[in-house]
Amino acid sequence: MYCFFMTYANFYLILCDFFAYFRIFLYLCGVKTKIMAIGNVTPDSFYAASRLQTESALVAWAEGVLSEGADILDIGGCSTRPGSTPVDEAGEWERLEPALRTLRRIMPQVQLSLDTFRPNIARRAIETFGPMIINDISGGCDAMYEVVRYYHVPYVWTLCGNLTLLSQRTEMEDIDLILDPGFGFIGSTEADYTCMRHMDELRAFHRPILVGVSRKSMVWRPLGLTPETCLSATQALQMYALEHGATILRTHDVKETKQTILLYEQICDL
Repeated sequence: MYCFFMTYANFYLILCDFFAYFRIFLYLCGVKTKIMAIGNVTPDSFYAASRLQTESALVAWAEGVLSEGADILDIGGCSTRPGSTPVDEAGEWERLEPALRTLRRIMPQVQLSLDTFRPNIARRAIETFGPMIINDISGGCDAMYEVVRYYHVPYVWTLCGNLTLLSQRTEMEDIDLILDPGFGFIGSTEADYTCMRHMDELRAFHRPILVGVSRKSMVWRPLGLTPETCLSATQALQMYALEHGATILRTHDVKETKQTILLYEQICDL
């Protein structure tokens, strides 16, 4: 009887995970553009307003962006801004674990995304808190690909400007890929804009396309602005991204991004 109970219990857990994975897949394949809200449990992310240093700040941020129209909460524990020194793996987990635990406890149905380039962090988060999107700005490695394959979770694959990379890497086709052109990680502002002019080439792969230009230097530097003063310019680039295939917008400013999407849908009669 004990063995039967254990077998049934294990089957039940596997079934629950399957439906969780399936729910994420259907969710990302929906018609409407999704909004991924940026939250950082770090002291040094490039945009200060995204830094969430206490549990109360995290909860207030999550409740706020969800009320404004966010579909996905993207949580990062290691700053990747230019010139920063990444915290070590233990330090990253020390930041992420309480944040993920809090979000799973108070809003268990919300779609989470984990911003990490470390395979062990991704594995540990999935095993502890269940399926979530893995958002890897590094372009990935074999160990990370093994993690997302094994757990069947969506993987944001940052292409770093190489828009045809998937056609060269056919072994990646069995992963639930979300394609990110990699704005901000291509090498220069000029390269970012060259990539943006050609980003609609990604449509040929029939995968979700994530664009993250929110308050990045490619937005504010050509205009002589700062991350704090380039909100309207960010919306201009996000509208262009929507016109050229973006299906997920990663943003610091959910309310304004939602308005941009609504106007785009009005134009397209969606």
